[in-house]
Amino acid sequence: MEDSLPITVLISTAVGVGIGAQVLARWLQIPGIVLLLLFGIILGSSGLGLLEPSLLGSGLEVIVSLAIALILFEGGLNLQIRDLSSVSVSLRNLVTVGVLVTFSGGAIAAHALNQFPWAIALLYASLVVVTGPTVVTPLLKLVGVEQRVATLLEGEGILIDPLGAIVAVFTLTIVLSQHEVPLVLVGTAIPLLLLKGLGLRLGIGTAIGLVGGGLLSLLLRQSKSLPQELKNLVVLAAVWGAFSLAQALRSESGLLVAVLMGVILRAAAIPEERLIRQFNEQLGILANSVLFILLAADLSIARILDLGWGGVLTVLTLMLIVRPINILLSTWNQSFSWKQQFFLSWIAPRGIVAASMASLFALSLTKAGIAGGEAMKALVFLTILMTVLIQGLTAGWIARCLGLQTTQVRTVIVGNTQLGQLLVRLLQQKGETVALIDLNASDAKPVQLDDIPVISQYLDLEELEAEGSASLSTFLALTNNPELNGILAQRALELFRPDKVATLSQPPLNRGDHPSFATTGIKIAFAAQVSLDRWNQSLTKKDVELFEVVLQSEGFAAQQAELQACIAAGDLLPLLRNRADQLQIMLANEPWHMGDLITFLLDKASSAKIPTLSQSHSTLLPLPDQALSETVLLQPT
Repeated sequence: MEDSLPITVLISTAVGVGIGAQVLARWLQIPGIVLLLLFGIILGSSGLGLLEPSLLGSGLEVIVSLAIALILFEGGLNLQIRDLSSVSVSLRNLVTVGVLVTFSGGAIAAHALNQFPWAIALLYASLVVVTGPTVVTPLLKLVGVEQRVATLLEGEGILIDPLGAIVAVFTLTIVLSQHEVPLVLVGTAIPLLLLKGLGLRLGIGTAIGLVGGGLLSLLLRQSKSLPQELKNLVVLAAVWGAFSLAQALRSESGLLVAVLMGVILRAAAIPEERLIRQFNEQLGILANSVLFILLAADLSIARILDLGWGGVLTVLTLMLIVRPINILLSTWNQSFSWKQQFFLSWIAPRGIVAASMASLFALSLTKAGIAGGEAMKALVFLTILMTVLIQGLTAGWIARCLGLQTTQVRTVIVGNTQLGQLLVRLLQQKGETVALIDLNASDAKPVQLDDIPVISQYLDLEELEAEGSASLSTFLALTNNPELNGILAQRALELFRPDKVATLSQPPLNRGDHPSFATTGIKIAFAAQVSLDRWNQSLTKKDVELFEVVLQSEGFAAQQAELQACIAAGDLLPLLRNRADQLQIMLANEPWHMGDLITFLLDKASSAKIPTLSQSHSTLLPLPDQALSETVLLQPT
């Protein structure tokens, strides 16, 4: 027990520090990898010496391999195939021509500027052809960049990881072969070696990935005897099992297996897809946190400093010359603007795959008696540090300067009703960005609400994320079906996390097995009893007036009682409340405060009966006829 205690402390510390770094990074709104690398270096051998990854021995390689499999599987699971059609040619170019450009440019820069031998320079270049999806995806969500640009960068990061890893393994094989046999013999064998290795790895990886993903999808879709609580664990076991099988048959072929299984499982659209993605997202965060902490702790800062200015210039060449050439060639004649190309050129942070494989390759070179492995590893980590820090911390500023940031959705309304359309227009006039979802919209005949471009026919988290739902504050189900409203509200709570607000326009459902809304956190919008049909018809006939009333300190109780009585009678419908410049949709049974500005609909026949409306603190507003141009467009899927 005493012998294992240091390893136990090492792992638990890495987990604690890694998750703590992720939490702090979310709070600071910066890429998590920045703090992971920083904390790992501080606690590692070059810092305080509290973490010694060498205690794990060969176990570190096992942890790295299984963690990478999880990360790549999660990437494939999150890959939106339907979104790739708009960037398919550019994406194909990035993972083919782009790899060759980065490989060639990186090798030349490392050899010329850092005086690496060609063998080590080529090995370095093979490791940095990959971009990190676990860095790119959170970064793009944080920045909120245009969907087409984000799709291309995410697709590149996910697809290039396994291909780049295979290229790196080929290069390592050649370097090790050069050390073992005469150079002339290696020169004649290299083409055959590359073709054979490429064919075997791609063939094995593709076959096992397709079969494994298909069988797993079939099992999850058709198996009624499989308990719900075990399905996530079955997926985990299947992915690791298929990955290990491929690795046993041919090294590094398991990387392609992990990606393909994720893609196939996503395409199968199984009922448990969202739960599986949430589970794997959490595992991915854990794997990234632990790996970066351990690998950074094992890094020698002295080795990085020994690189000198040559190392810095090598990375700058990769960022400022090689990457722009890559993007220009890959996106040539593909309708990308110069602003989009500039942003694509700027964003190429390296991540966990490059870091982990550099560590493994350094060990392989050392075991083979080849010098330069540690220097190569140091240059790879310098590349990660510089690309993540420089590009990651400036991405938001660059996107804003280029005008590529998407507008953040604040409110989502489901239901193409007269009342829903009115709320959209009112919120737009107040400066809010609204996403309107019509469940009756169709691909063949998209709906058009006057000047409001519509709308999605599905409640789809990815669509809302693509339109910038990171700041979503309010979700309102406003269909004419109370049961559907309840289902949509429950769904919204699951999709948008506990900090999001879900609102309904219908009373709670407590029949049978329906839980009370009070226990689920769902609020009731407007008033306890609302006849949507009545207000929709009144809006159509223009039998209503739109008022704003400021609740005054003098006579506040009487004023409130008067308005509440009209609400209870069904003559008045409160819509919006502005309190201290904080706008929100009115909620039933919500306390009113002095100074609140309330926007409400009133039946014309009842307006003369309300003394409050004749006072100076009330304003009659025109019903909006035109929609504003800021409505978020959610294309039908």
